[in-house]
Amino acid sequence: MDLNFTPEELAFRQEVREFVAQSLPADIQHKVLNGLVLHSDDYVRWQKILHAKGWGGTGWKKEFGGPGWSTTQQYIFEEELAAAGAPRMVPFGLKMVAPVIMQYGSPAQQERFLPKILAADEWWCQGYSEPGSGSDLASVKMRAVRDGDFYICNGQKTWTTLGQYADWIFCLVRTDPEAKAQRGISFLLIDMKSPGITVRPIITMDGAHEVNEVWFEDVRVPVENRVGEENAGWTYAKFLLGHERTNIAGIGIAKRELARLKRIASLETKNGKPLLKDPMFASRVAQVEIDLTALEITNLRVLSAEAAHRAPGPEASILKIKGTEIQQAITELLVQAVGPYGLQLRREAMAAGYQGDAVGPFYSVPLAANYLNMRKLSIYGGSNEIQKNIISQMILGL
Repeated sequence: MDLNFTPEELAFRQEVREFVAQSLPADIQHKVLNGLVLHSDDYVRWQKILHAKGWGGTGWKKEFGGPGWSTTQQYIFEEELAAAGAPRMVPFGLKMVAPVIMQYGSPAQQERFLPKILAADEWWCQGYSEPGSGSDLASVKMRAVRDGDFYICNGQKTWTTLGQYADWIFCLVRTDPEAKAQRGISFLLIDMKSPGITVRPIITMDGAHEVNEVWFEDVRVPVENRVGEENAGWTYAKFLLGHERTNIAGIGIAKRELARLKRIASLETKNGKPLLKDPMFASRVAQVEIDLTALEITNLRVLSAEAAHRAPGPEASILKIKGTEIQQAITELLVQAVGPYGLQLRREAMAAGYQGDAVGPFYSVPLAANYLNMRKLSIYGGSNEIQKNIISQMILGL
């Protein structure tokens, strides 16, 4: 197992670094590096810049308009983007539904949907979770009843991230209520402008409108918008989840936020010295950095296995657990670093160009909101409790 990057991969890293330095809009970079609010237009503008370069679909094959990169190149690319302060590539179209359409969709579906996903002309959201179906997705209850060339859909999806911007939603729906749970599910592509769809905001504890509940009342969906076979949607759902959990460790983002923590801790003082020089605080920062280094090595082991065409094992669950715990630890240290100023939760002050009264240093404004928002990391993408069950079964044989 060789965890070192090849000369070609190092040259690729430099190419990405130079492109991002020249092409990333300064206003978007400022928002990301300082934890300010990003708008849908920011994500779309950056995606269009990447698409113009031919880098819009990092994991896409060339036949579908992607660069045809290796897994290692994708890892390098995302690490460099995070370090530079680029916004994350919104995954629901690019990394979730697009691979399903490529693998299982009809040629007509591939022609209709993939170019618009790549060019950021259409925004997608994910319709998996329901009020009673989170980690246990096989229990979805949203019904889709066949009526000629249409399905009539009724039900509810929840925790729909950025659904307020979406043009389309991909949904798991129950098409055979009599079949065994996993065998009665189909995978539908649904136009969010369809009559009968209502999007209602869920305001999270950081005060943000990031997630939603989506209601379907007698929504008519053409049968031609079903991916693959009827009642075979569980196969496609599992395929999608494999892509969703790719890079879920967020190592590039954790590195960027760790660097921000060190900057802030160098500016804050305790007993007349930089907080970063305080033995107790410095030891906690060092522990996070050690954990992050170990996690990165584990991630590189997974990349090495994939490069050798070996399927990753329970390492993916380890990456998910430790990656989310590290990111949460960093947000906690950031709040502690600024003392009482870390208590403020003022979303209006998190807007770029805010001219209101300041409470504490500029860098303290988004820290409480970010801390609260990042509590979600250990829940989504398969909760950490579920990941521990996987590890206990696959490694310990429990």
